[in-house]
Amino acid sequence: MGCTCCKNGNSALNAEAKDIISITGKEKEKTIPILQEIQSRKGYIPEDLLREVSGVTGIAVSDFYSVATFYSQFRFTPLGKHLIRVCNGTACFVSGADILFDTLSDLLKVGDGETTEDGLFTLETVACLGCCSLAPVVMISGRVYGKQNSDSVRKLISSIIADEAKGEKTAAEAGQTGGTA
Repeated sequence: MGCTCCKNGNSALNAEAKDIISITGKEKEKTIPILQEIQSRKGYIPEDLLREVSGVTGIAVSDFYSVATFYSQFRFTPLGKHLIRVCNGTACFVSGADILFDTLSDLLKVGDGETTEDGLFTLETVACLGCCSLAPVVMISGRVYGKQNSDSVRKLISSIIADEAKGEKTAAEAGQTGGTA
């Protein structure tokens, strides 16, 4: 399979594919580093760029997909502006993490690993955030919020939506990461 981007008039895509390969190498054993480089640039793995990289490297698109779907670190859709992680570790689970997740899922109308239609939020569960004494915990845009319940997570989301509507930075965007809120 050869490069198709220049035939379709997308030399920028071809240049990006070649730049990625110049960093990672193009051998089949470089499949994971290639995928990681694509994702670090784009935040996910766009199909058009993956196809172009396939054409440049000679690695079949199906081989890339086989690897990318095996490892949970790879995404095929863009993340929302605010990544919400609900801890599902033992302490959080027994403290009601499933209720937090269900509340957020119902409120945002997305499931695990999905992004809202407006691109504002991505919701996902994680095995553990390492904040067991604060259970149940959610992390939003890198900031940890402990001792949460359905009402408190609704207020957090409402606050972020209000700040976004006003064009203001949220707490996490303002550099107030870490700690609890």
